Amino acid sequence: MSISVETQGRVRIVTIARPEARDAVNPEVARALFEAFCAFEADEAVDVAILTGAGGHFCAGYDLKAAASDGGAQWLAQVDIPGDWQDAAAESIPGPMGPSRLLLSKPVIAAVEGYAVAGGIELAAWCDMRVVSESATFGVFCRRWGVPLIDGGTVRLPRLLGQGRANDLILTGRPVGAEEAYRMGLADRVVPEGEALAAAMELAESLSRFPQTCMRADFASARVGGKELAQAIRREWASFATFAAEGAAGAARFAAGKGRGGDFGDI
Repeated sequence: MSISVETQGRVRIVTIARPEARDAVNPEVARALFEAFCAFEADEAVDVAILTGAGGHFCAGYDLKAAASDGGAQWLAQVDIPGDWQDAAAESIPGPMGPSRLLLSKPVIAAVEGYAVAGGIELAAWCDMRVVSESATFGVFCRRWGVPLIDGGTVRLPRLLGQGRANDLILTGRPVGAEEAYRMGLADRVVPEGEALAAAMELAESLSRFPQTCMRADFASARVGGKELAQAIRREWASFATFAAEGAAGAARFAAGKGRGGDFGDI
């Protein structure tokens, strides 16, 4: 299975299950994540979701080996945004990483161990809260390969962190550990290594005990949404053209073994 989905009480837990690839997302995983969160939104029996990864990592981004393949290129073509797209919550259009264009009415908590980098930091930013372990590392590692942020990273990171801190992450691509992520506002809770999921579950259960109609109304009001978000994401998606210019070659270098383990000196 590319992902696992389980329900505990009124909490849905979605786990990326590719530990051999540090939970990098390929087209199969992206589609499965999109469908899982559409199902979560529609299910009246659950109030909060948790997104996490298996094997000690959250998500190492989009699988550049897949991106370098014909199948990966076909998937990216399938998620192209049509010119008449107006609604950021349009459930018929997945993002490259899967659920990243959905605007859900119910909160999603990221439980982050290990790497949340490249498209993984975009998935973490898509979530509404982030519980991270002391092992967590965030970063726009795709900077090394000429692969742009096309899953809402350039839209959500400035809103979470402020423009200056977002610029630091987006321009340098540098790794950011858990404590720095907490100081800059990217992490909401920092817990000991191995305890992110348990802490996220405790948080999710506490949210599920509140009157839900009121909580969701305040949640919706507090967020940028609708036309403004759709326009920002459409503007970001225009960067996809740079993938053809630079990113495809960078993905091929990664697939050939360059830059593993976040090495910025071997690209």
